[in-house]
Amino acid sequence: MIPKSLRRVVPVLDWGRTYNRHALGGDALAAVIVTIMLIPQSLAYAILAGLPPEAGLYASIVPILLYSVFGTSRTLAVGPVAVVSLMTAAAIGDVAEAGTAGYAVAALTLAGLSGAILLAMGLLRLGFLANFLSHPVISGFITASGLLIALSQLRHILGVEASGKTLPEMGMALATHLGGINAVTLILGATALAFLFWVRRGLKPALRRLGLGARTADILTKAGPVAAVAATTLAVWSLDLDARGVAIVGVVPQGLPPFTLPSFSLALIEQLFMPALLISIIGFVESMSVAQTLAAKRRQRIDPDQELIGLGAANLGAAFTGGYPVTGGFARSVVNFDAGAVTPAAGAFTALGLAVAAMYLTPLIHDLPIATLAATIIVAVLGLVDFAILRRAWVYSRADFAAVAATIVLTLGFGVEVGVSAGVILSVGLHLYRSSKPHIAEVGLVPGTQHFRNILRHEVITDPHVVTLRPDQSLYFANARFVEDHIFDRVRPGVPVRDLVLMCSAINEIDLSAVEMLETCNTRLDEMGVRLHLSEVKGPVMDQLRRAHFLSQMTGTVHLAQYDAFTALAPEAASADHGPRLSG
Repeated sequence: MIPKSLRRVVPVLDWGRTYNRHALGGDALAAVIVTIMLIPQSLAYAILAGLPPEAGLYASIVPILLYSVFGTSRTLAVGPVAVVSLMTAAAIGDVAEAGTAGYAVAALTLAGLSGAILLAMGLLRLGFLANFLSHPVISGFITASGLLIALSQLRHILGVEASGKTLPEMGMALATHLGGINAVTLILGATALAFLFWVRRGLKPALRRLGLGARTADILTKAGPVAAVAATTLAVWSLDLDARGVAIVGVVPQGLPPFTLPSFSLALIEQLFMPALLISIIGFVESMSVAQTLAAKRRQRIDPDQELIGLGAANLGAAFTGGYPVTGGFARSVVNFDAGAVTPAAGAFTALGLAVAAMYLTPLIHDLPIATLAATIIVAVLGLVDFAILRRAWVYSRADFAAVAATIVLTLGFGVEVGVSAGVILSVGLHLYRSSKPHIAEVGLVPGTQHFRNILRHEVITDPHVVTLRPDQSLYFANARFVEDHIFDRVRPGVPVRDLVLMCSAINEIDLSAVEMLETCNTRLDEMGVRLHLSEVKGPVMDQLRRAHFLSQMTGTVHLAQYDAFTALAPEAASADHGPRLSG
């Protein structure tokens, strides 16, 4: 019998015990479809990262195998993704020149650092830290990154040499080089782009009209990019278009991923540590959002801490096999799920398919035009662009809108590293701002019940001598002063208050700063002739207050229920309620 603790750390020992022929069939079919999709994608994303195309294949083999052993998602497909590829290019572009050996070593080192960070976070059970990145801010960052990625690939569609990391830089570079457009490249790229857009929107309905089944039509639609790759490669080869200035992939080494070593230079590690940390956080958040969404559809469970270990192992695998940072991809994971993947073995089968492609099929992509890969990236990333998040955020919360808009503007104007850093800071800052000003309701008794509700929203019974305040959040250092000010704004000199009750039903924790605030309030209220009471205090909070010796100093009483406090402190007001008593 395999120990449960070992099965939790190595999930393959759990799902592998019940693996059967049905699961094999679903996993094998999903692997075929995802492999077909991944071949052009992995090549394209490697070029986006500034690396040779084979790096994309290498980053899609061993990392997938390692994730299938250590990851908890049954359908997450790990490998190169657009946003992480762009962040990789931005990070190592500052320390080495693209196309050099130093650039490739920096990519390996970035993957190794990212893997070590993720693995350490998993072992320390820090998966909860991803919760500090708000979804609207992440959506804003991904939207802006999608635009930057699409714009960065226009140079390959136009056949010009233009560079830049920000929207203004890229726009100016493209405008400057418009006179050097290669017409043949433009025709190839624009045709591939139009075809891929049509494949995404129109191919499946067309195939269904021809009488094909839904499953067959879906598989052929997923294989659309391969058709674009084959057609444009054939055109370049047969018409000798590379001689007319069409950039092609060129020689791609045949064989399995080589054993590689990242750099252990402290200077390089110091330069890449912060980018690696940001890549790790963004990659983990993106991966978790996809994994949890798909797992919920099958009532499966995702363990965030084990996911950190799985993604960490995958990135370490990429560092030692010629790859670069990887994470779970949205598009390929959805395809994997829809194609019927049952277990992570689908990922292992995908890795085997890509290994076969790396060994035997790379000569076939020698004449593949870079413009086609650029078209593949553009179509993929434009699906990530979601400006509707701005409208939703504006309607829901002006603070959320400001955070999303700032993330988009900063990413477009100053690059992905500034954008993602701003996103992290804004997410944490927004949380601190909101929690520093918690909602505090003054409550009264709802007639005919034992329930207490906000006096501004309900017709309730109150007593002018008894004030009950309900802070709707835990109390800690950031909001302690706000709560104190609110108490003394309500219980100010000249107001006939005799007793103040803090209804603690929404308070899950009180830190030392908040206890000191309560002690101050207790002393000042006593000087004003007002007693401080507590009601509906949760067990863990009571333990904290006892340890701080606050309860022995408090001038009032701790009441089990707010109704008990009200009837004890305002018996006349409570007895005036003659309606039927509803306690449930």
